[in-house]
Amino acid sequence: MHDASPAARALLVLEMIQNAPGITADRLAERLGLSERAIRRHVGILREAGIPVESTRGRYGGYRIGRGLRLPPLMFTPTEALGLVMAVLEGHPAGEDDPVGQALGKIVRALPEPLARPADAVRRVPARGWHVVVPDVDVTLRLVQASDAGERVRLRYGQDPGREWDIELDPWAVVVRHRRWYVLGWSHDKGARRVLRVDRVKGVEVLPERFETPAGLDALEAVEEQLSMGWKHAVEVIIDAPVDECRHWLPRSFGRLEGVDEHATRLVATTDEPKWYAAQLAHLPMSFRLVGSPEVRAAMDELGRRLLAAAEE
Repeated sequence: MHDASPAARALLVLEMIQNAPGITADRLAERLGLSERAIRRHVGILREAGIPVESTRGRYGGYRIGRGLRLPPLMFTPTEALGLVMAVLEGHPAGEDDPVGQALGKIVRALPEPLARPADAVRRVPARGWHVVVPDVDVTLRLVQASDAGERVRLRYGQDPGREWDIELDPWAVVVRHRRWYVLGWSHDKGARRVLRVDRVKGVEVLPERFETPAGLDALEAVEEQLSMGWKHAVEVIIDAPVDECRHWLPRSFGRLEGVDEHATRLVATTDEPKWYAAQLAHLPMSFRLVGSPEVRAAMDELGRRLLAAAEE
């Protein structure tokens, strides 16, 4: 700090006063490693430049910026820039044609290139629904940068400190879906495609190896398909309707749809909640039949008996 020019130190004083209105000279001096006399000198430089720095005495006195200040260009650190983009996405799924999306685009375009690339990458992550669980901004920044640059990473992953492990991953994409941020990629430990929750990533180490994202990858579709598999109970259903009609009624996250012929479709999935799955199948407007799936069959039998009992006079 002592090697900075007087102008640079004055601008730092201005930034701190803007960020903490009412901050005192001794607090400024402590944070910047300067004397209180130096702080007062830099405040004088700001006032000479036409910046209305006001000061008040007393126990709750300090410096603040008065009305009429024309703000200097916005400056962001990489973490601040990405955090801002994530915060806007969190509160509003900003599309390019709405005012929020347009304003966010202007902010991204005003950022220097090293900040604009990861911020714009996050702004364009495929999203489905409203999302509430926001992961660590620094972790997300590193993942987005690695994905954008095609860099392999080693992740420290787990839900709590007692259950963490390392994963070597090619991070193809970061995706937002229904309250969760996910990273989609190729796990070199499992030799398979993986979808991981970003809020469970505790650390990111960039490795020297490089990768190329699969051509034509639909990241959101891949994540939704992956999330429909890997649960405890297997499900197979034959639906009496063509694939395109089934897609209209069933989201990709519900399972994988395979055409049997032009009149029938096979639904293959897994679930941890047979009762919920049975209730969702009951919404289908076309006939269907379970193949195996004893847990879902039992749940559907129970649901059917309840509905019949409710319909009795």
